[in-house]
Amino acid sequence: MNYVVCLKYGNKYSAEYVNKLYNGVKRNLTVPFEFVCFTEDTTDIDPNITIRNIPISPQITGWWYKPMFFNPNLGINGTLLFLDLDMIIFDNIDKLFTHKPGEFLIIRDFNRCAIKSYTKFNSSVFRINTGQHSQVYDNFIRNPSLVIRQYHGDQDWIRASIKIDFDYWPDEWIQSYKWEMRGKPPMVKDKNGKRNFEKIGEPVIKNETSVAVFHGDPNPKDCNDQWVIDNWT
Repeated sequence: MNYVVCLKYGNKYSAEYVNKLYNGVKRNLTVPFEFVCFTEDTTDIDPNITIRNIPISPQITGWWYKPMFFNPNLGINGTLLFLDLDMIIFDNIDKLFTHKPGEFLIIRDFNRCAIKSYTKFNSSVFRINTGQHSQVYDNFIRNPSLVIRQYHGDQDWIRASIKIDFDYWPDEWIQSYKWEMRGKPPMVKDKNGKRNFEKIGEPVIKNETSVAVFHGDPNPKDCNDQWVIDNWT
């Protein structure tokens, strides 16, 4: 079974992000799949989306729930394509299931823009088979507070835990909207302190690109680029 999974915890992202991610996947994936959202709050989530409860822990918040997708007893068995909520799926993503079947695949972090040999992970999009690299979960859950103190974020922990048996997605398939598609344009802060592009612009889109990732600011909802307005639907 093929699953597309996402994580919604707390109030950083509304149900709108879940629903629009689901819509983008539906439009651009022909491989049979089930869309599953792991969350503690189902309010306003599309009823066609399967809901799984997060095993709430007082030690864990936000992105630190991502190691649970490496839990061999997660409750869903098959191939899992994890997607962050702050992205736009705008072209066919069948290749994210068919490319190098059986391998763990993840983004080469977007600092690749400045450092060509960069090898850190970005966990916005990764694919895993149930039970694969279970050490990520097993070693985390023994002492989450210790791991959270030692590592900046989940993707740093995943990278430290996985040294072999992985590969990166081709860089062209999944691009940073801000750094790669918009070329690091000047940013300004609004009255609420959020950073946004100084000027509205058009992204440069490679033929192979299917996914735009919105790490940091602006989020898709806040971006005034017409391309974003047209495609985040």
